[in-house]
Amino acid sequence: MKDVVISGLGVISAAGIGVATTRESLRTGARRPGPVSVFPSQLSYPVFEVARLQQDDPAPGLRTLDLARTAVLEALQDAGLLPLPDGRRVGICLGTTVASQVNDLDFYRAYRAGAPAKLDSVERYLHGNLAGALQRSLGASGPAVTVVNACSSGADAIGIARSWITAGYCDIAVAGGADEICSVPLSGFGVLGILSSAPCRPFDRDRGGLNLGEGAGVLVLETPESLQSRGRSADLVLAAYGSAIDAYHLTAPHPEGVGLEAALRWALRAAAITPEDVDFVNAHGTGTMDNDLVEAATLARVFGKDVRFLSTKGITGHTLGAAGGLEAAFTALALRDGEVPASAGFATCDPQIGIRPLARRTRVERDHAVSTSLAFGGGNAALVLRRTRER
Repeated sequence: MKDVVISGLGVISAAGIGVATTRESLRTGARRPGPVSVFPSQLSYPVFEVARLQQDDPAPGLRTLDLARTAVLEALQDAGLLPLPDGRRVGICLGTTVASQVNDLDFYRAYRAGAPAKLDSVERYLHGNLAGALQRSLGASGPAVTVVNACSSGADAIGIARSWITAGYCDIAVAGGADEICSVPLSGFGVLGILSSAPCRPFDRDRGGLNLGEGAGVLVLETPESLQSRGRSADLVLAAYGSAIDAYHLTAPHPEGVGLEAALRWALRAAAITPEDVDFVNAHGTGTMDNDLVEAATLARVFGKDVRFLSTKGITGHTLGAAGGLEAAFTALALRDGEVPASAGFATCDPQIGIRPLARRTRVERDHAVSTSLAFGGGNAALVLRRTRER
């Protein structure tokens, strides 16, 4: 299997706008939850909003597109690909949830009330196709796909884009995920009883649920030949992607982690490495009772009781379709910087879990890391990243 290099990174979340600010938040463990402000709500759950997002169009339903555009442009700038070079096939694959289905609440309210809805509702709905919108604005000539697979959407989009590169469908691919804070998931997760009334504490004994967040995380993937022809080098490789659906329950993970284990083992085989080669795992780690218990048990089974793992959702909140993209980018940054951040929000080991995430910053000692994403409906995704020796 040919290498797929990571030539650019772009991120935006409550942890910061851009890689530099985000890196500092990861290093210090800064947490900035607060009440929701981007829409009116009677719910008092803390959320992780993006500060000072400059929207190109104030119309509702475009916030996710603006988040995606911010991360995509940073990633392309980082890769030296702005403007896009002539003659290169550039694909765009982005995951989302909110942008695809709940980006026009005014229309839904009007429909339920039996009132006529304006036709601009259709235009806003079509903006939910993030990949299509960005393909048009950038003038990209490769495939464009928007992936909607709940909370593994961003990771799945990266895996699909990697397959485009290896199959020769494009030379360069922009991949990741984006999602905005929205009243529908806030209300829905509240009804499910899995929102925390305090800042979330992934894998902690006293965890009380998740906090919603928003943002976008994007990788630029490229063939080594394309990168070399541009006179550039890269120190990171997307080594493999594994995906498995166990379809155990609409919202709950399989109690034995069947799908997650299958995705992890598939990814490790595809990367031609063993569990012992992995330095750390950036876990899904939502802070809910069931997810953290099942995920930790699965990680211990696959990687052993001494597995080094963390969750970054204590800094970003759960960004839904953006989570896989953001966390892949965070994993890449940790490998590049040679330092794994502490698992923000963790304080006390849960005896039911039995293993604990990293409580302090730790040096990277091996060259591979894994990022996991779990989704409603039993979706599971795992990405394997590798840092190269030439760094």
